[in-house]
Amino acid sequence: MNIILVSSRFAKARSLTLTGVHVFIAGLVMAILFVTAVLMAQYAIVRLQSGVMSDELRTWLASAQAEEQRKQEVYLRQSLDAMAVRLGQMQAQLQRLDGLGARLAKLSGMKPSEFSFDLAPARGGPYLPASPQQEVSMKSLGEQLEGLSVLLGDRSDKLVALETLLQQDRLDKKMLPSVAPVRSSWYSSNFGWRLDPFTGQNALHEGVDYMVPEGTSIYASAGGVVVFAGLHPQYGNMVELDHGNQIMTRYAHASRVLVQVGEVVRRGHEIARVGNTGRSTGNHLHFEVRYKGVAQNPVRFLQKAAG
Repeated sequence: MNIILVSSRFAKARSLTLTGVHVFIAGLVMAILFVTAVLMAQYAIVRLQSGVMSDELRTWLASAQAEEQRKQEVYLRQSLDAMAVRLGQMQAQLQRLDGLGARLAKLSGMKPSEFSFDLAPARGGPYLPASPQQEVSMKSLGEQLEGLSVLLGDRSDKLVALETLLQQDRLDKKMLPSVAPVRSSWYSSNFGWRLDPFTGQNALHEGVDYMVPEGTSIYASAGGVVVFAGLHPQYGNMVELDHGNQIMTRYAHASRVLVQVGEVVRRGHEIARVGNTGRSTGNHLHFEVRYKGVAQNPVRFLQKAAG
């Protein structure tokens, strides 16, 4: 490469010849100067940051960290408050289930020792820690609490429905003729065909007779409503009770009636006194059970109700 120099200081033009070595040396010098300039600039920035700007930067970083920590604390507090509310609701649901379970055990005839609802269930087993991927987070814990609360509500509703059914079944049994109308365990005449005591002919006896002294108390065999209380041409002084579900009982030949039509009586309530009225040969109680108007054998009916 030839370079021609022209100047008024020179009498004539001069020329310089640059070889590849000269160009390489010039490029190397320029590269060294560039690297030196960059290093000096970085050194100046570092020295400058260690002075005034480092305090500002440190203050900004500390403020940002404090704000982030405050947000995390607020989120944690809100999450804990929500979980505390949910936990309180679940505790109330558990107390309700405990009381409901105790009532169901009583209704079903279970022994109190078989189900101890006031004691925590016994648990145990080897410790097998979960992997880090299975550790409980705040979000997953909240989801589990929410799911458990929904499950408790569902179980509570179903147990309440079961309690209603058990109470209805128990009430139905109370409305069945389940106790003897007099304190006597033997019958002078059973249900079925027999020789009529007045005509001597074969006739159907639609109840059972209890031969007991006059004035003996007569009790309602089941709870019901008095639909007849008075004198009947054949039954004499009679009380008739309606127990619902098309079940009725009759108590005949009484010497005295102690209830009135429309009165509600409970099982075991005294309703009359034994006598010898109507078509009767002596002091006794004639007891009938009718279902849909048809006479049933009271003995089998009482045994079925008691079972």
